[in-house]
Amino acid sequence: MPIPDTADVISTTDLDTLTPPAAAYLPGPADELPPAASPPELVLQQVRDELALDGNAQRNLATFVTTWMEPQARQLMADTAEKNLADRAEYPKITAMEERCVRMLGRLWHAPHPERVRGCSTTGSSEAGMLGGLALKRRWQQRRRGQGRDTARPNLVMGANVQVCWKKFANYFEVEPRYVPMEPGRYHLTPDTLTAYCDDNTIGVVTVLGSTYDGSYEPVADICMALDGYQAATGTDIPVHVDGASGAMVAPFLDPGLMWDFQLERVASINTSGHKYGHVFPGLGWALWRDAEALPDDLVFEVDYLGGRSPSFTLNFSRPGAHVVAQYYSFLRYGFEGLRHLAVQNRTTAHALAARIRAVPPYELVTDGSELPALAFRLAQGAHGFTVFDVSHAMHARGWHLPAYTFPAPCQDVSVLRLVVRTGFTADLANSFITDLTDVTRQLRPRRSMPAPTVLPAAVTPEPAHAGITV
Repeated sequence: MPIPDTADVISTTDLDTLTPPAAAYLPGPADELPPAASPPELVLQQVRDELALDGNAQRNLATFVTTWMEPQARQLMADTAEKNLADRAEYPKITAMEERCVRMLGRLWHAPHPERVRGCSTTGSSEAGMLGGLALKRRWQQRRRGQGRDTARPNLVMGANVQVCWKKFANYFEVEPRYVPMEPGRYHLTPDTLTAYCDDNTIGVVTVLGSTYDGSYEPVADICMALDGYQAATGTDIPVHVDGASGAMVAPFLDPGLMWDFQLERVASINTSGHKYGHVFPGLGWALWRDAEALPDDLVFEVDYLGGRSPSFTLNFSRPGAHVVAQYYSFLRYGFEGLRHLAVQNRTTAHALAARIRAVPPYELVTDGSELPALAFRLAQGAHGFTVFDVSHAMHARGWHLPAYTFPAPCQDVSVLRLVVRTGFTADLANSFITDLTDVTRQLRPRRSMPAPTVLPAAVTPEPAHAGITV
């Protein structure tokens, strides 16, 4: 069969000539392919109309994920959306940007030898965390086989507050999860409760720098010290993985004296989300190992069928290089001081909101944004005639997504509302939120007197977190 001439090949613009008049009207959301093509402007408008019914991302107080980026970063993402990150031979500059980002993060996280750090970008912290877990499991298997011992019952120790990706990891990769339960007043992993869950089959301990439940940091250094004592007593060396999905892009700028990263010899690997406080739209994550020993070579694949040879250690393969380019842009754009400035503004806003929420009865704070720029609050003890779930529902009716949820057992009697402050959460939005929260609470308890909402002063709650930064 002869190859068709170029003139015979249908271009995208030729689709307009294939569109019959009947297709000029689309009936609405479709569950099967339409019988014919439709004008692009019409389809664009239909899809936009449907998307308009979704929530406003700026008023989504549940997500840690980036909802604002500069126009220049958006443009770079659009420019590189079609470039496949897996095709490293064809797009060597994007590959080089990824490697530079890994080295930047290695230095930011105090790797003893940043040039020896092994790392990669991922689709998000969930994938990055699973890669960290896989490396822990493989290292444990290799060590056990070298000792002539079985590898049938690996376990992973972590707090009950871990993100769901760790529950997925344990399920998907056949590792027994050992969850250290919460206790009243202690809502994350601490060293005093840890070692009772460890044994010779423990592949590692997961610590969380920024709990999704309340924004708190787990005491990574104290946990490492507890494991040092456990090794001295038992001879069992247990490495630590730090799930820094949010905190690993906050603590270096706001808490420079905090010991949590590769300064601690027991920390073998760290993951973070570039699409959270790394200021990149979803989805982008990063996984780093302190050196080659922490990432076994047999987990890294050499790929040669895209032209040239390149290493690959990810759960997926093809994905756009746009997110890596955007991360490289944000690192160059803001630099250390710029990223610190953004983080300071976010935490300042979180503190101001916490103070105003504390002044609205019957709320009390669980956390106040002193670690992650996020805070959790609940109803004070007593009968109020409504629940945090009622508050969440009423706030949703006003356009706010303010999540309410219950802590895991044995703290299931603790139900909270959580608010995340991100870049772009302005003083005006913060004041609007406080006004709505006060009004909603007054309506839910109409017989009680409520104070008038307090306006957040601009001097305390800054203008958009991107304001005032210059290159």
